[in-house]
Amino acid sequence: MASNIDETKKDEIKTIETPDQSCPECGGFDVVRDKAKGEVICTTCGLVLSDHRIDTGPEWRAFTSDERNSRARTGAPASYALHDKGLSTMIDWRDRDSKGSTFNARQRAQIYRLRKWQIRTRVHSSLDRNLAQAMTEIDRLSSQLGLSHGMREHAARMYRKLIVGRLWRSRSIDATAAAAVYAACRRRGSPRSIEEIAEHSRESKKKIAAHYRMLVTKLKLRMPISSPENYVSRFISDLSLPAEVQRITMDIIKKAKQVRNLVSGRDPRGIAAAAIYIASIMTDNRVTQRDISRVSGVTEVTIRNRYKELVSRLELTMAPAAI
Repeated sequence: MASNIDETKKDEIKTIETPDQSCPECGGFDVVRDKAKGEVICTTCGLVLSDHRIDTGPEWRAFTSDERNSRARTGAPASYALHDKGLSTMIDWRDRDSKGSTFNARQRAQIYRLRKWQIRTRVHSSLDRNLAQAMTEIDRLSSQLGLSHGMREHAARMYRKLIVGRLWRSRSIDATAAAAVYAACRRRGSPRSIEEIAEHSRESKKKIAAHYRMLVTKLKLRMPISSPENYVSRFISDLSLPAEVQRITMDIIKKAKQVRNLVSGRDPRGIAAAAIYIASIMTDNRVTQRDISRVSGVTEVTIRNRYKELVSRLELTMAPAAI
């Protein structure tokens, strides 16, 4: 009736946590599904609960990404970063049919008209035009700032919620898109300063900040407070410093947070930059304040002031030449 599951095959079996499905033999809830055999098995007593399950995967096999793309019969997933979520059809610019044969003159004229009207119908309202321009701006900013696809999707989702819900009218599209990117970075724990975003945007820092405050108010968002730890990994990577410097920097910031009025009320970028400068000296991986200032976006004077505060309040022992 049943046999114990081979220990060597447990890596090939996907565990299913289904509290509503229990084993009628032992009453256990720990069941697994063997995709190769199509069986659902109880791991406690080895009873086969069901077999001959339907495989919902593709009937073809692919060994390379090119084969997978050529054999797939579905399109790309829906994306909030596209104004139509990527669900509209596209007519290829190449005048060839599915077999690769070229069109004759009559077919080319027909496809040309279809292609023209298809482009017109994709953006046929003011809302679509707004979203099309905003998604292009969000994509451009995300690319120049080196943001991930998830960050881009999050910014597009917030902008879409603001515009489609009619919570925002008669505002600058570029400034609102930049504010959405800034908000997405803060919410995902990878903050960028408004100065960095304004450097790549067509709007000023003041205007982006005003639109950001309005966005947070309209969407009723609770934004997390930026912490110095959120900037350390990016600064360390840009400075090409080893992992040891990052570890000591994190320890310095952790100790600084335990000291009253040492971190609160100060720019987290300045704290992170000063901690990196201290850690680079302690590990003999010295880097100049000018380089740290260029990467972090804070002035050398701020780095020196935060450096002196951290060294004196934390009672750190530094080399005399570094002070």
